[in-house]
Amino acid sequence: MPTEIIINATREETRVAVLENKIVVELYFDRKKDRGIVGNIYKGKVVKVLPGMQAAFVDIGTEKAAFLYVADVMTGMGNHVTEEVDEEGLDFEDPAESPVPVMAPSKKGPSPAIEELLKEGQEVVVQVTKESIGTKGPRVTTYISLPGRYLVYMPMVNHVGVSRRIGRDDERHRLKEMIKRLRAPKSGYIVRTVSDGTTEEEFKQDIEFLNGVWENALKKAGGLVAPSLLHVDFDLIFRTVRDLFTKDVSRLVIDSRQEYARIVEFVGTYLADLLSRVELWNKDEPIFDALGLEMEISKAKGRRVWLKSGGYIIIEHTEALTVIDVNTGRYVGKRDLEETILKNNLEAVKEIAYQLRLRNIGGIIIIDFIDMERERNREKVFNELQSAIANDRAKTNILKISELGLVQMSRERTREDILRVLCEPCSYCEGRGYTKSPTTMAYEVFREIRRIGTSARDKKIIIGVHPAVANILYDEERKNIDELEREYCRKVIVKADSNLHMEQYDIVTI
Repeated sequence: MPTEIIINATREETRVAVLENKIVVELYFDRKKDRGIVGNIYKGKVVKVLPGMQAAFVDIGTEKAAFLYVADVMTGMGNHVTEEVDEEGLDFEDPAESPVPVMAPSKKGPSPAIEELLKEGQEVVVQVTKESIGTKGPRVTTYISLPGRYLVYMPMVNHVGVSRRIGRDDERHRLKEMIKRLRAPKSGYIVRTVSDGTTEEEFKQDIEFLNGVWENALKKAGGLVAPSLLHVDFDLIFRTVRDLFTKDVSRLVIDSRQEYARIVEFVGTYLADLLSRVELWNKDEPIFDALGLEMEISKAKGRRVWLKSGGYIIIEHTEALTVIDVNTGRYVGKRDLEETILKNNLEAVKEIAYQLRLRNIGGIIIIDFIDMERERNREKVFNELQSAIANDRAKTNILKISELGLVQMSRERTREDILRVLCEPCSYCEGRGYTKSPTTMAYEVFREIRRIGTSARDKKIIIGVHPAVANILYDEERKNIDELEREYCRKVIVKADSNLHMEQYDIVTI
């Protein structure tokens, strides 16, 4: 299917949209003030070793200490790693994250415990593999991996692997033999999917570039005290070009003349065949407005998503998981109820797969389909869900539909979803997603009047409330105000104050 990459680059923010058949399927954001750190290499210091968790916390200079699991701690040069490498998680296809593969060498016998490998105060060179998400700090590894255009360089692992997505055996053999000739002794490389048909000269350029990056990081490590930053991964624009701009992309359009020049220089050097597909947007109308992408970003923040037939899905985020509820809405079908439910669920499947990818929803996901009585219908919906998610680059695991119509699934989470990137918890409702009703607040006011009514000797009680609460007190609850005045022999005055929060009120006695 035709793929396009649209980039909006400003001084403060870069936004990337990936379109398939003119439909936006992925969105990435990079804000300079809080740029991600995945792929960065640090010289860190071990601040705590946790034998009970077989992990350690490493100070790398970030707000939260990084988490280093025992399996990610290198114990020596790897002499053997399985030759067949599944490139899921190795192909760096996500430009907003550029995930770093962890290629730990296989070990014979029991693995050493974390307390045998690390001590508090020890300095260690690590690379960030996962961003800090929520309350968790970033995850790091000591197995360094440097992604290039055609290769992933692993300076500490003696290994040559080829992506399984390069299907032809003769091409796989050609690429592997070429890398074995070109690589330095005891260094590791993974040949990426885009390397299909690559020449030896192109590999040499990639190897020279990656070697230079690693040597520069090592030079810094020798002269700096932990915690220190040794290497910064490419920014979003270059990661997009490196990881997404392939021969399957019909065009890459960017609206910044300065960044356009950088891309042209990079593509001209490493991807000359694709240079003609790089375009500069020079129209007056903003690129995301002209292509309707601003509207898609706005929709991606919504809780309710309508289906074409009139049904809809509700997407709810919680601390532990995401829940997606499927509803028929205005869709009433044509024949029997079971057929109506089946068609609505099948339509929801496609939208759910799209929304998961667009919003980058990760972690545990529960999908509540409308209950179907027939087993074959449940099977059909499940198969359609698997098929719809097959093109998702993130790793997913889906369990069968339960008797309650629920699907449990997990999706790899390497970065924050769009809602967390673009939004923050509502200060008005403190992130609950709801506020107390005006009637509830009116009754709270009544209880407060009764508390002070028996003790105060003042003649008047003045109440300042939100206008919506004032309307309730003036209108529906006027009778109760009158009864309180008679009961406590005091005048109650209600004043509307638009500066007050719905759940706030002020009471003054005079």
